[in-house]
Amino acid sequence: MVEIYTPFIKRWAQRNGIQPADADDISQEVLADVLRRLPEFEHSGRTGAFRRWLGIIVFHRIVDFWRSRKDRQIELAPPDLLSLEDPASELSREWDAEHDLHVMQRLLALVEPEFTETTWQAFRRQAIDNIRPADVAAGLGVSVNAVLLAKFRVLKRLREESSGMID
Repeated sequence: MVEIYTPFIKRWAQRNGIQPADADDISQEVLADVLRRLPEFEHSGRTGAFRRWLGIIVFHRIVDFWRSRKDRQIELAPPDLLSLEDPASELSREWDAEHDLHVMQRLLALVEPEFTETTWQAFRRQAIDNIRPADVAAGLGVSVNAVLLAKFRVLKRLREESSGMID
């Protein structure tokens, strides 16, 4: 969780005017808060429940940061950050899209070393590049069945690793 979410949380803190060192602190505080509260988290069954829950924690940590700086004549949290609490807002949709893209990229990088180069290429070309299995097989010099099996194995591993992170 730390490896996957730290860069994402830091990026959101920095895009809201927080310096890198403070963004590091906020990331640590958010992850500590998430780990402490995780046993209380109840998935509502709705798509994006964890992502939304994480976003609210990040939002509150960033607002708390700006409130703690109030005496230093620094403005409170940027006004658009407040719209993160509204799931229908443009910022919430941006959070959702960036979250899923970031998590998927991190998960792909995390599981890639577990597979042979051929298996990984068969998966990428078919699942990500959207190339027909027969064309992937011909290009890699393997059977269509091997290409389909590669996709199945990698997706299974991604599902295991991502349980609850992406809806």
